[in-house]
Amino acid sequence: MPATVSRGGGRRRAMNEINMVPFIDVMLVLLIIFMVSAPLISTAVVDLPTVGKARQRPQSVIEVIVGTDEKLRIKLDKGEAESVALPQLASRVRAAQNGSAEVPVVISADKQVRYESVVKVMDTLQRNGVQRVGLSVKQGN
Repeated sequence: MPATVSRGGGRRRAMNEINMVPFIDVMLVLLIIFMVSAPLISTAVVDLPTVGKARQRPQSVIEVIVGTDEKLRIKLDKGEAESVALPQLASRVRAAQNGSAEVPVVISADKQVRYESVVKVMDTLQRNGVQRVGLSVKQGN
């Protein structure tokens, strides 16, 4: 309902202006409340997963190494690393497992290797029926 203003003669006219003072007061009160309560809000801490420790190391491990030049090498039980191409990787790993799906395959890569290369190796192994595929993690630095 518009406010009315009367001038001495009894004639009234509507006032078309909005009184901004109550709005400014409310905004200042809200600003003060937020300024006081902001330091009291605790920041969230994200708990990242940690690397678990195996009870004992498996007897036989097949390690697939992705080099900085994205060339693949395969190493059997801490033996000598041999070069292998991606299309032949799955057949070489399955041959090294000797029909036992329980032999784990560990993929290790340098930190400068593109993520896409590591995922390609993982995908190739899993598509060709290699069950136990994991990533190597270095502790420290």
